[in-house]
Amino acid sequence: MRLLITGGTGFVGRRLIERALVAGHEVMVVSRDPERARQRLPHDVRIGDDATDFASSSPEAIVNLAGEPIADRRWSDPQKTRLVESRRHATRDVVALCEHLAQQGQAPRVLVSGSAMGFYGDQGDREVTEETPPHDEFAHRLCRAWEAEAVKAEAFGVRVACLRTGLVLDAGGGTLAKMMPAFKAGLGGRLGSGRQYMPWIHREDLVGAIEFLLEESALSGAFNGSAPNPVTNAEFTRAMGRHLHRPAALCVPAPLLKLGLGEMSRLLLTGACMLPRRLQEAGFTFRYPTLDEALAAIVSR
Repeated sequence: MRLLITGGTGFVGRRLIERALVAGHEVMVVSRDPERARQRLPHDVRIGDDATDFASSSPEAIVNLAGEPIADRRWSDPQKTRLVESRRHATRDVVALCEHLAQQGQAPRVLVSGSAMGFYGDQGDREVTEETPPHDEFAHRLCRAWEAEAVKAEAFGVRVACLRTGLVLDAGGGTLAKMMPAFKAGLGGRLGSGRQYMPWIHREDLVGAIEFLLEESALSGAFNGSAPNPVTNAEFTRAMGRHLHRPAALCVPAPLLKLGLGEMSRLLLTGACMLPRRLQEAGFTFRYPTLDEALAAIVSR
């Protein structure tokens, strides 16, 4: 398969590339910084700074993971605009490539486009499937705009699947890279009440879900990219302490997080009990269905 990936230098993208190369696929990567990407990615990956750079290569499948990190900066109005537009711009470029290739009679078969659990906004403790109405807030509007750009590729005969991803867990990056030092020092603890849900997924399962959606020709629309056993923040905290053999009894008060992070604190203090109903109904099997299984594998590495 000729596979084009945007956001290929990220935590998920790098592992997807590794597995794609092992499977024998031809891999092309769009990066805002091609030189940096060449230093980080295998030498047999072709790299460009725009999706249209690969028009002559006629990619058969596209995975769109590009977008500015959502939690790196406080959510000022300009930063919120950057977060939305970085995703819309990258996705528009991908859709423009689909349109160009369709005009040549070579439209990609499938586009798997990133989205996030933020699509649903704060859902309290109710179970959340792909059919659950969202709570209108910034994270939802961001994901809605991202998905809306992606589905435009359907007009050119491309099957589109949007993957609403939970917190991605694995060694060497992602969510745990920011959390692990504090927990290893015995300074881990719950955030606010700890009752908010934290949908999560092991990186191997997320990459597996992407591969599954690329291959299963009947699957389109939205899919929740999270493990089938979501946990609350308090449960996550206890599990981290247990697997690292460290105390995790501290608490960061909600008012302190709101003061320090402003609106962005909602990423930490709210959540959704998100379930991967459509993936499971389609036959996808999780390698790490429980948090204990995921953390045991990660900590052992």
